[in-house]
Amino acid sequence: MEMFMHVYKYRLKKLLRTKEMIFWTLAFPILLSVFFHLAFQNLDRAEAFDPIATAVVADAAYQENSFFQEVLKEVSSGQEPLLTYREVSLEEAEALLGSGDIYGYFLAGDPIAMTVKTSGLSQNILRLFLDQVNQRFSMIKSISMVNPESMESFVKALGESVTYTIEKEKSTAPPSQILNYFYSLIAMACMYGAFFGSDEITDIEANISMRAARIQVAPVHKLKAFAASSLASYTVLLVNTSILLLFLSYVLGIDFGERAFYIVLTAFAGTLTGITFGSFISSLVKKNENIKAAVIVAVTMGGSFLAGMMYAQMKYIVYDKVPVLAYLNPVNLITDSFYSLYYFTDMGRYFQNLALLLVMTVVFGLGTYLSLRRRRYASI
Repeated sequence: MEMFMHVYKYRLKKLLRTKEMIFWTLAFPILLSVFFHLAFQNLDRAEAFDPIATAVVADAAYQENSFFQEVLKEVSSGQEPLLTYREVSLEEAEALLGSGDIYGYFLAGDPIAMTVKTSGLSQNILRLFLDQVNQRFSMIKSISMVNPESMESFVKALGESVTYTIEKEKSTAPPSQILNYFYSLIAMACMYGAFFGSDEITDIEANISMRAARIQVAPVHKLKAFAASSLASYTVLLVNTSILLLFLSYVLGIDFGERAFYIVLTAFAGTLTGITFGSFISSLVKKNENIKAAVIVAVTMGGSFLAGMMYAQMKYIVYDKVPVLAYLNPVNLITDSFYSLYYFTDMGRYFQNLALLLVMTVVFGLGTYLSLRRRRYASI
C-alpha cells in the first residue's frame, strides 16, 4: 500500500506539471464554452414565437358571427397565443395594415375573408388558421340545416383534438436550443481524458521512454504501478471536469436541471470512459506519440460532431439514419445522459446510456490489460 501511494503521489505531481493535458481537458473546454455562450446566448430568444398582430373589422356581420368571435378569443388567450387582434373599422384596419402595425385583418362574411399587404411566414400562418375557421364554420352551417339536434354535440367535438401519438412524461424544465452544445462540450472534455490514459501506457512501455524503462526495473508490480498512475490521472481529470461544470453552471448560467447527483455521476462515468479509451488506443497503436494523439483527437472530435456540438441537428440525424452509431459513440452517450436528465422524468434512457458507458469502460480496460500482459522485453 505504501508503494501504491508513493507511485500515486509522484504521478499526481507529474500530471499537474504537464501543461498540454491540463490545457486540453480544462482550459480549452472553458475557452470554447465562453465562445459558445457569446455566440448562442440569444438563440433561445430568437426561437421564441411572438403572437401575430391582426385586426378584425367590427361591422354588423362580425357582430352577428358569435362563432368567429369565440374562436378569436380562444386563439388570442392562454400562455402561448397564436395572435392578438383589435376590433376596428374598415378604414382603421387599412391604416394599420399600411403602417405595418398588423400583418393582416379579417372581414366577417361567408366565407370570412382576410387582407394582407405582403407574403411571409406570419401571413401564411394566418391563412392556414382562416382556412380551418371557414371549414368548421361551413360544417356547422350545414349540420344546423340538416340536423339541428346534433349541433351541441358536434360543436363540442370540434373543440376536442384527437391525439395520435403517445406523449412521454417530461420535466418542467424550459426547452432550450443551446443546451446540447454545452452538454456535448462536457462530453468532449471527458473524452479528452484519453490523453491521460495514453500517457499512462507510454510511461510503462520500456521501449518508448526512459521513464518507462526505469519503472520496469523498479521493485513494483506493473499492474499495481498502472493502477496507481491511473487513479492519479482519474483524480486530476475529475477535478478538471468538476471545475468545468461549476464554471458552466455558476459563471455562464447553464441549466443542468435539479438532479445534481446524477449530473456528477455522469461526469465521473464519462471521465473513466475517456481514460480507459486512451489507454486502449495507446496499447494498440505501436507508433510514436503523435500518431496516438491524432487518433484520440480524430475519434473525440468526430464523436463530438455526431453528438451535435458543431451542428445541433446532427444528433437527431444520426438517431434517424444510423441509430446504432449513436449507441457506439461515447461522446453522444455522455451528451444524451445530460439531455435526458434535463428533459425527462423517466430515468430509463439515462440508465441505458450509463450502462453502455460502463460496458465500454470495461471493454477498453480489458483490452488494455490483455494487450499489456503479453509485452516482454529482451533487454532494457
